[in-house]
Order: sequence, then structure tokens, then C-alpha cells
Amino acid sequence: MAFRSASPSNQPLHALARAVLLLAALPATAQTAGTPATQTVTVSGQRAGSASIAGFGDVALSRAPFSATVIDTTLLQDAGITGIGDLTRLDAGITDAYNAPGYWGQLAVRGFTLDNRFNYRRDGLPINAETAIAQGNKQALEILKGTSGLQAGTSAPGGLVNLVIKRPRDAVTTATLGWEQDGTLSAAVDLGRRSGGFGWRLNASTERLDPLTYNSRGHRHLLAGAIEAQLAPGSLLEAELEWSQQTQPSTPGFSLLGNRLPDANTIDPRINLNNQPWSLPVVMAGKTGSLRLTQDLALDTQLVLHAMRQRLDSDDRVAFPFGLYDPLTYDCAPCDRYAADGSFSIWDFRSDGERRTSDALDAAVSGRATVAGMAHRYSAGLLLTRYRARLNGQAYNLVGTGLISGLKRDSVADPTLYYTNTNRDERSTELHLQDTITLSPQWRLWAGLRHTRLKRESAQTDGSEATRHAQSFTTPWLALSHAIGGNDQAYLSWGEGIESEVVPNRPTRYSNAGQALPALKSRQIEAGYKHSDDVLDWRIAAFDIRRPASNTLDGARVIDGTAQHRGIEAEADWRLGAWNLRGSAMALQARREGSQDNMLNGRRPTNVPAASLKLQAAYNLAAVPGLALLGFVTHEGERMVLPDERIATPGWTRIDLALRYRQTLQGMQVVWRVGIDNLADRRAWQEAPYQYEHAYLYPLAPRTLHASAQFSF
Repeated sequence: MAFRSASPSNQPLHALARAVLLLAALPATAQTAGTPATQTVTVSGQRAGSASIAGFGDVALSRAPFSATVIDTTLLQDAGITGIGDLTRLDAGITDAYNAPGYWGQLAVRGFTLDNRFNYRRDGLPINAETAIAQGNKQALEILKGTSGLQAGTSAPGGLVNLVIKRPRDAVTTATLGWEQDGTLSAAVDLGRRSGGFGWRLNASTERLDPLTYNSRGHRHLLAGAIEAQLAPGSLLEAELEWSQQTQPSTPGFSLLGNRLPDANTIDPRINLNNQPWSLPVVMAGKTGSLRLTQDLALDTQLVLHAMRQRLDSDDRVAFPFGLYDPLTYDCAPCDRYAADGSFSIWDFRSDGERRTSDALDAAVSGRATVAGMAHRYSAGLLLTRYRARLNGQAYNLVGTGLISGLKRDSVADPTLYYTNTNRDERSTELHLQDTITLSPQWRLWAGLRHTRLKRESAQTDGSEATRHAQSFTTPWLALSHAIGGNDQAYLSWGEGIESEVVPNRPTRYSNAGQALPALKSRQIEAGYKHSDDVLDWRIAAFDIRRPASNTLDGARVIDGTAQHRGIEAEADWRLGAWNLRGSAMALQARREGSQDNMLNGRRPTNVPAASLKLQAAYNLAAVPGLALLGFVTHEGERMVLPDERIATPGWTRIDLALRYRQTLQGMQVVWRVGIDNLADRRAWQEAPYQYEHAYLYPLAPRTLHASAQFSF
């Protein structure tokens, strides 16, 4: 039994506070460090330069008045990361949020779940991430933390993820082969050239997916190309196309057994409850193309025209486990968990032929000017976006019962399309303005304003229940930064954001299923300090975010009170001789306030850890040039399973180890990688998402081996 009182222990928060102070104290240690030897830098955070997602040009992140992390492909390859969901291993501010294997990944930043429809960007333009995002043609992932009203018309307040596409380089010829236990195999090529004002880049990959999880075989493919042409001095035209597809059964979560949290040590994490004889894979295919023209207009002035279209096609199917229902009365008690004996109802869910399209066009002018003796670096633009979802009828039919052992497989499929779905249209027009004003050599004022005009329409697939909503709003952002010497900076920022929530299309659960809730405003204040030198970078930030919260009252999903997340984040990158170390820690106090349901007020939201710590290390062996030992430590605190805080999952720690060896063979550069994830085969509940008024539990993946070989010519 893992019951918790209404006032959870503060021990994890105190432990994380000590970790934060330790990270902040690293400069004192670094003062005695000598000049670092030449080495391969394995872990990169703020030192990665600038993050285009912020919209302030090429300003170095060490000088930017916001929190952001850039994760490049080298770190992803070293860690054996192939999907968005696994980014939670690398940054303490990023945690899991219903990351079902075989489905699209969901992340939480600073405790807020990112909206896959609005919180993702691709080279700065908005995309829909309700799909499996291919990694083969991505150069880096940028994560902006905090309220994002300056960068996005509508988005959840945790932050934004920007996918940076690989563009042409002078010469790229790389082939990669990979293997992962149990029998996953992959092959990829990365080719590119640039000459005479023209360049091209081609990425292709194919994977046979056969993980340790049972009944989860599938495949994944990617083909992507990019070209650029120097039309004239100061005029660059870029185009790129991407096609990807993933076919794989998804993996539903376990759940509470009556009023009991099951012991993770007794659950086989390889079990897939989506294992009925009629279970079908989820199919996710995407086509994306973009065109960008960069034109120098005058000295220090530039025009960028950037357009993109994305089309997602998917077949969403699963044998979905839910609380145990009586097949005659459709009653269950309770409905938000499995029965005490481990049994649950199985629902045949099918929504085939889903089509989602996103269009974006951004026209922006940026430049430098001097006004009233002060230097300005400005940007002004207009962003037009359109999102369309066209769906068909869906099945959600009770077809039998199952057991958490995965041994009961006698349900009978019922693919009858009894239920309608919801078609949606959304258009937005956004005017965005930004300015960085140099007040003095030490002081800078950062200002931004985004005015958004939003139009939304929805209707059931049979044409009924049509709704229409229009709204205009303005989201400001301000920051003041102060440079201290040549290596330090302090800043204070304040900003607002807008988010849009759609009620899940579950007519049996919500009387307003499929409808959009009114766009509501969140606010954040952040104070931070950054240090950067040749040996050590460290950053610390305190933040306070308030946002409207949703809840189910009288059968309808409505806005009900607020959620307030306060916390401290600290990060450090330390380069000392043969060592390269990176650590991040977050202490978070998340609470609900002002709800009509008094049981929620003052409580921590479900599936939000109060403390997290992520460490990465690389040691380059002098005795074996080119060989690096890599280590990854992930720790997260307890998570609430139920909104009333009566049950929580214990905290857990996972250790991953890897080796990387670089060598030259007959003029060819070869990088060998081998790793073992979850070295101790730790059994624990990794996350506890509360979705569709139901508690789910996802276990840590078992010990897994992976290896790859990368050949560059």
C-alpha cells in the first residue's frame, strides 16, 4: 500500500534544493582547475550557441534573459535516443507526460504538459506533433522553457520545442548501422555537398522495430532532402521535403489495483496489454515541406519569407484497457483504475483515416538601428497559420476483459463505427515585434509583443454540434539583463501566454466532447543568473507560472481555478581535462488553487515530480586515444497518481552507461558506440499519467543493450 497524506513530505524538495546549491557552487571548485586538455565535448547545453526559437537572432544563450537548452545529434546518439519522449533523460526541467511507447511522445516542461498541437516548431514555424517525429534529418532540438506567448500565438505555458533541420554543408557522406535489444535494426545515410552557390542534403533511414516489449514489432522509415541556392549576393533560397512513416502497436499503461499501488518489482515491464489477437498497429505518416528566402535589404537589414506545409495521416487503433465495467449496465466502481484482482475492461478503439494539415507563412524583417543614442536590434513580422483536422467515424466498443498478467486474450473485436469524431479548423494571424535595446555597456532591455487574432470552428463528422469561436489577444514579454564583468549576467523577465484546450472526443465521458474551451491567459516571472568561461558554464533560474486549469464538473470539461508552478532550476557544464560533465536539477512546487472541487485545492497535480536530477559525464581515456566512457544518471521524485494525493509512486534513479570509440580506418572516420540502459535493471513506476479520468502507470523500461557504427567518408 502506498497511501499518502494530504501534506506530502518535503524531504525530496529539500534534497533537490541541496543539489541545486551544489550545482550553483561549482564555480568555486573550478577556480583551481587548470587549462582543459583537448577533448571531445559530449554533453552540450547553453554552450551550443544560440537558439533560434527564442526569436532574438544569434544572441548567445549565455547572454540571453531566458532559459533554453540545445541538444545536438551527437548527444542523442551517445545516449541512444531515437524519440522525443526520451529527452527526459537529459534535462531536469523536462519530464514524462503520458509517453506511451509506439505512440507520439508527450513531454512536460516545468510540470506543464506541452500541447502537441501548439508547442512544437520546425525551424521556427509551428507544426503539429501528433505523430512520431523522425530524428534522422534533425540537426538539433531546442527547448525553450517557460511561458511562450512571445514566440507562439497559442501554446501551453511550459515551453516550446524547436526541431532544427539539417541543411547543406560542404561535404557530408555518412552511413550508420544500429542495433537495439531485442532485435531492432536500423540503417541510415546522410549525404550532402555544397559548391558554386548551390548545396544539397539527403537523409534516409529505415528501421525494423522489435523492442523488448512483447507484441510491439513494427517498422519506421524516413526520406528527407534539402537544397539551397545563392540566387545573388545577399539572396539565399532554401527548400526541404520530408516523408516519414511509423507502424507499431502502442503500449497502454498499467493502473492501480483497487486502492493499491502495485509493486513495480512484481510487474514485468515487457508486458503489452494491447495484445489481443485482433490488435492492430498505430500507423503514423507525415509529409512536410518548406521554402525559405533570405534577402539582405540594406546594411544590417534582412527580410525572411518562410512558408511550410505539413500533412499527417494516421490510423489510431488499440485494444484499450480501462476500469472494469459491467457489460450489461456499463457501471463500474471505481472507473478510474483496474479491479483489485488485476482485471479490466477492454475497448476496441479505432479511428482510421485521420488527416491533419498545418500551413504556416511568416514574413519578418530584422535589423539594427541607433535611436536616441541607444542601439536597437529589432525584428517585426506577420505569421499566418491554418490548422485542419479531418476525421471519420470511430469505434470505442466494450469487447471483453483482460488481466495485467497479459495472459487473457479472448476478447472479440467489434470495429463498428458507432461514434462520431470531431473535425476542427483553426486560423490565426499573428503580428510579432521584438527589440533588444542596449541601455549601456552593462544593461539591456528586451521587449516583445505578439498580437494574435484567432478563429476556430468545430463540428462532428456527421455535421452536427457545429461551434464557432473568434478571439483576439495581445501577449507582452519584457526582460532586463545586467552584464557583470565578461563572464556573468543577471536578468529578470516577465511574460504572458495564451493556450487553447480541446475536450477529448469521448462522448461517454464528457457532455461537451470535442469542443474547444475558451483561450485563457497564463503569466510567468523569472529571475536568473548565468556564468560562462572556458572551463565552466552554470545557470540558475527561479520561476513562477500561473495558468488557468481545467477540470471535469457535472460531466463537462470546463475551466476551473488555476495551477501555480514555482521552482528553481540549475544547470552546469564543466570541462576539466579529460572530463566533460553536465548536470541539471529542478525543485518544483506545483499546486492547484481556486477549484470548485475543494479536494483539489492546495494539492500537487498528478504525474508531476517535485524534484528531478539529471547528470551526464564523459571521460576521454588518454591511454586509448578516441575512447570515451559515458555515463547518464536520471533521478525523479515521487508522482501523485490520484488528484486527492492519497496514492503516489515512489521516486526512482536510473543509471545508463556507454562507450564511444573514434578511429580512422584507411582515411574513413568511424565512430563505434555501445550502451546499456538501466544498468541495474531497476524496477519502478516511471510516470503516472491521469488521462481521460483514469489513472495509468508506466514502468521503467528493462535493462536494454544498444550499439551502432557510424562511417564518415
